[in-house]
Amino acid sequence: MRKLGLIGGMSWAATEAYYRHINRGLQKRVGSACSAPLLIESLNNCDLSRLSTDEQWAVAAQTLTASAQRLETAGASAIMISANSMYRVADAVQASISIPLIHIIDETGEQLRTDGIKSAAIIGTRNVMAERWYRQRLVGQGVTLAPADTAHAEAINRIIYDELMQGQVTEASRRTLRTIITDIDKQDVDAIVLACTELVMIVDPDANVLPIYDTTRIHAAAGVDWILGNAP
Repeated sequence: MRKLGLIGGMSWAATEAYYRHINRGLQKRVGSACSAPLLIESLNNCDLSRLSTDEQWAVAAQTLTASAQRLETAGASAIMISANSMYRVADAVQASISIPLIHIIDETGEQLRTDGIKSAAIIGTRNVMAERWYRQRLVGQGVTLAPADTAHAEAINRIIYDELMQGQVTEASRRTLRTIITDIDKQDVDAIVLACTELVMIVDPDANVLPIYDTTRIHAAAGVDWILGNAP
């Protein structure tokens, strides 16, 4: 098996989910006695949360680049970042290392194409839902995206940062997400892209009429493929 490097800590709940999904996915493929060979560096989310200015994102790029380099030096054969929002600086991270960065948007787009999904809506943090960098890369995978709803983005952003990243789950927030998903279901889209690891704490991807693509599960499965040598 190839050793995989995981940049975590953004948040700890997301890192925990990645560890669980990768190990469970590996065990399904090779047996319950096995576990995934991982190198995990858990960063301080206080330094990487609610970034808004170019200067803050430049610091984030430096932080994640240094982390990726440390993981490569420690023996990782590929790198994954356990946060959708941090892929905003993915190109800088990839340029700083000689091993692959397994990109969450590319893996999600490939899964959508495989399943014949032509149009989708994104739900996640504000910068993932509304900023061009995430949307353009997914559109580049051949997916038409519904326009971002500003009110939805603000509500979801608050729930993610103020509750889920603190390990808090409330029924009020569950109802909010159900309402948002119902609103999206009325649009002319084939699926929802769940582009935030923490949202699975209040959204069940398997219990909705509209297909929901959990980027964390998709990304973790790509990590298992890499570990087992089934990815180039």
